[in-house]
Amino acid sequence: MRPDRNELIRLLSISDKQELENLYKRAYQVKTQIVGRTVYFRGIIELSNFCIKNCFYCGIRKANPNVSRYMMTKDEALSSAIWAYEQGYGSIVIQSGEREDPEFTDFVTELVTEIKSMSKGELGITLSLGEQSEKVYQDWFNAGAHRYLLRIETSNPELYAKLHPHDHSWQRRLSCLRSLKKLGYQTGTGVMTGLPYQTIDDLADDILFFYDEDIDMLGMGPFIPHQDTPFVDYLNGFDNECALERGLKMIAVCRISLKDVNIASTTALQALNPTGREMGLLAGANIIMPNITDTKYRENYQLYEGKPCLDENASLCRGCLERRITSIGESIGYKQWGDSRHYLKARG
Repeated sequence: MRPDRNELIRLLSISDKQELENLYKRAYQVKTQIVGRTVYFRGIIELSNFCIKNCFYCGIRKANPNVSRYMMTKDEALSSAIWAYEQGYGSIVIQSGEREDPEFTDFVTELVTEIKSMSKGELGITLSLGEQSEKVYQDWFNAGAHRYLLRIETSNPELYAKLHPHDHSWQRRLSCLRSLKKLGYQTGTGVMTGLPYQTIDDLADDILFFYDEDIDMLGMGPFIPHQDTPFVDYLNGFDNECALERGLKMIAVCRISLKDVNIASTTALQALNPTGREMGLLAGANIIMPNITDTKYRENYQLYEGKPCLDENASLCRGCLERRITSIGESIGYKQWGDSRHYLKARG
């Protein structure tokens, strides 16, 4: 049943502390009943910070001159994937700034093919590489990628236009999402909470968008200003606690209203609070995306201020997350893909 817009607005507007606790508990109950209390790892490989986009909120936007640009070699990316496979991670995410040139897209095709071969088809592969042609999406799917995350950032085209230059198209982004769905990918999207000009009504409409577009997985996070972007002025007076609360509410309301989708507890939550990712899990999320990128690259892949774990190697990150997750009574689904129940149900 399609969620009720007025009820979504009511839930997203909760501010009373006890009511918030009740909201998170309700979301956790739905999570427990529908998707269980197993957390699935998606090891993130930040392949490159070259980007052709100029999104006003992003630290690796093309026009930022203060970023040292890099592109991992195939051997470096393979090494990270092999490490994840040997550690029992069920899946990886290959993430990058957006590029559409054949040199890049062919590189990704070869990389995905080799990762599938190296892991004997056992390592799940999610891509988060922005807008591409349907042919490129098909090539990557044929190579072995089976999930794709393309954040819409907001389902409101007018708000989208305020967050991006004129040559960025909300309609094209939507078209890409629909292509991914048509091709058979487990399709993920998401929005930022607390964006400039955003309203509670916008967030409620975002959830309805997820429902109407039959989205399988969500990667959402709070807006955190970056000093090298046009939104630098929002750093003054930025309220971490308020931003965290908005992010957790969105996770909880999505879990309650969408029930069986995969929802990530994103790193941005931990940037706002040392236990932010655990709080996300307790609010209804069931996916964690540990960073397995070589530490020499991490400083140059900062989409927002205060990104945690920049100098923590992948082994330390794994151990830390394992302790955090078991401390709240959840288990980790090692060697499991942890596919979206929503996706599996739709395909019988």
